[in-house]
Amino acid sequence: MAKSLFSRRAFTKSAAVAAFSPLVVSSQTEALADKPADKPGKGNVRRITLYAEQMPDGQTGYGLEPGKATIPGPLIEMVEGDTLEIEMVNNLNVTASLHVHGVDYDTASDGTRLNNSVVEPGARRTYTWRTHAPGRRPGGSIEPGSAGYWHYHDHVVGTDHGTIGIRQGLYGPLVIRRKGDVVPDKQFTVVFSDMTINNRPAHEAPEFVAKLGERVEWIVITHGDLYHTFHIHGHRWADNRTGLLEHPQDQSRIIDTKITGPAESFGFQVIAGERVGAGAWMYHCHVQMHSDMGMAGIFMVTDADGNVPNPPGGDHSGHSMDTHH
Repeated sequence: MAKSLFSRRAFTKSAAVAAFSPLVVSSQTEALADKPADKPGKGNVRRITLYAEQMPDGQTGYGLEPGKATIPGPLIEMVEGDTLEIEMVNNLNVTASLHVHGVDYDTASDGTRLNNSVVEPGARRTYTWRTHAPGRRPGGSIEPGSAGYWHYHDHVVGTDHGTIGIRQGLYGPLVIRRKGDVVPDKQFTVVFSDMTINNRPAHEAPEFVAKLGERVEWIVITHGDLYHTFHIHGHRWADNRTGLLEHPQDQSRIIDTKITGPAESFGFQVIAGERVGAGAWMYHCHVQMHSDMGMAGIFMVTDADGNVPNPPGGDHSGHSMDTHH
C-alpha cells in the first residue's frame, strides 16, 4: 500500500493513459457552484513509516527503510481527500520531528516543541496529514484545496525551528494532486539550501536524465537564509499550480525563471527537449554570484533510445546522474 504514495507507479494504467489526453477544465467558479469542501474521511487512508537517520557522510536524512535515508527525503504523493498516517522512527541520537507545509493537521502532528509533537531518540510517533478538495464555505467564499507542490522537514534539531536538521538534510518533497491532474513520466526534486543543491558541494549538483519526449515534473524547494532564482535552459512552463496551460485561452504567464526564497516550493511539468531537442541543458540559480560559486547542474535529455549526446564542453563526470529525484 505504501508504494501508492510514491512515483508514477502509484496510478492505474488508465490514469497513465489519461495523462496524455487533452486537459479540459471548467472554470473554478462554475465547478464549485454547489460543491462544499471535502470533509475528513472521504478519501483514502494510507500508512507509511519514515526513518530519520544519520548518513555515512555525516549528514542526516529521511528514508522509507532503515539504512536507506536520502537527501532529499522520499517524494510523497497524495490526492486531494486522502489522509496519510506517517509513523516516524527517530534513529538519531538527538530529538527530531516531522513538520509539513500545505496540508491539514492537528497540533499533535505539528512537529514542534511548542506543541510537544517531537520524537525523542529511539522513539517513534505517528503524524497525520489530511487533504481536501476545493469547495465553498458556508458564507459563499471559496475554500482552496490542498493541491500543490509542498514539502516536509524537521523542526527541532539544533534549534526550535530545526535549523541544523534542515542544513544537514532532514527535508523532502510532497506533491498533492487534484483528481484528473496530468501524471508525469519522471519527477526531479531540486532543493536550494544556502549555496548548495540537494546538500551537494559546489559544482557537484545532481545530473537529471530523461528521454526526449518524456513528461518531466520538477519540484523546487528552498531552505536556508538566501533567495535564489531557479532557471532551466531550453524549457518553459506556465506560472500556475501545475505548470500546464489548462485551455487555449489560459492567460497564465509563461516563464523559464522563478524567484524562490526560504520555505517556498513550487513545481511544474515540461516535455523533455520539446522543440529544442536532446542534449545537455543547464539548470541553475540565476543569481550570478550563486551560479559562479557552483549552484548549477545538468538536465540531460537523451534521444528516444536513451543514448546520451556528446555535448559541447565534453565531460560531465563531476555530476551524479539521477533519473528520478
